[in-house]
Amino acid sequence: AITLAADGTCTAKITNNLSNRNLIINGAMQVAQRGTSSTSAGYKTVDRYKAEGSNTGQTATQSQQSLSSSDTGPWEKGFRKYYRIALASGGTANVNAWVSIQQRVEAQNIACSGWDYTSASSDITLSFWLRVSTNQTFYSYVYSYDGTPKAYTFSFTASGNNTWTKVTKTIPGNSGITVDNDNGAGLQISLIAFGGTNYTNNRTLNTWAAHDGNNYAPDMATTWITTGTPTFDITGVQLEVGDVATEFEHRSYGDELIRCQRYYENIKGPDLSTAGSNETLIGVGHAYTNNRVLGNWRYKVQKRAAPSITTDAANEVQALISGTGWVSAGTFGGNTNIYCTRMDVQSISGSPCTAGHCCEIRLTDDGIIHFNSEI
Repeated sequence: AITLAADGTCTAKITNNLSNRNLIINGAMQVAQRGTSSTSAGYKTVDRYKAEGSNTGQTATQSQQSLSSSDTGPWEKGFRKYYRIALASGGTANVNAWVSIQQRVEAQNIACSGWDYTSASSDITLSFWLRVSTNQTFYSYVYSYDGTPKAYTFSFTASGNNTWTKVTKTIPGNSGITVDNDNGAGLQISLIAFGGTNYTNNRTLNTWAAHDGNNYAPDMATTWITTGTPTFDITGVQLEVGDVATEFEHRSYGDELIRCQRYYENIKGPDLSTAGSNETLIGVGHAYTNNRVLGNWRYKVQKRAAPSITTDAANEVQALISGTGWVSAGTFGGNTNIYCTRMDVQSISGSPCTAGHCCEIRLTDDGIIHFNSEI
């Protein structure tokens, strides 16, 4: 970026596209460990993105979608996936309706980024590609968690209906912002497709002010939520230090996967729709009592914090008991830390185990064991 002064002199800011500029994880929407489509809110599809859709009068679906060469703009820049939140058909602009996409950036990643967030002379720049079914004014709500929570709201639009548009916004620091150097949430980036009047009012744009859960943005037009089949698509999300939006930092799928697994990983059972094994072997455990088996699982990546451990169906976790064969868990859980989990296969029917004996543990059918350490 070159600035020419009235006296003929100029200053230049030169970027060389250094790595690790992007504070957003999975900005190209490549990784979707949990699945590619869900009608539930929360972290359900594209990793590190949380969808919120409620009280709209229609089912909200979040999904990972593929781009093609007809997607002029992001396709030429190397993007092949995007994230969508959509309603089944035109919804209702209820006062308590809310549709948004967010990512929370870990506090220590902001604190150590080089952004002097307490100075109005120090900037960060957010950029992303946007496509919406019916264009209007939308809003982004940037929120700091620590100290006294502060928020910065700005507006954005697409160039037309169902047209990909590059959105760029530079945001200054503020003396009231606090960011702790820890593993909690530091900064939240929310893109608001629609907010009802319970959550909007007269918020001033382009300035930091106290967080207000009843006033995230100015009142919004109802065009998007009520017209046709509403869709809200994003890709190429980048947050970087400085007042210039550089070219998107493309990272390999493997690199993004490792970054995502700090917050979530899973063990998946076999896909029964394809030929092959009907099991995923987890490892060797031992019988603790006559109906309880313990085993260890070391994560692929050290977690942000001790994760929760859940499974879609406990009976899909099984233990191989000598003289009995494979038996299913009645309940399943475990003790976790940031490095590993002690799995607890409990309430095994018939109490066939002999305490101290070794046994295998497996996951069968389409089962999934989730290790969740999201912010």
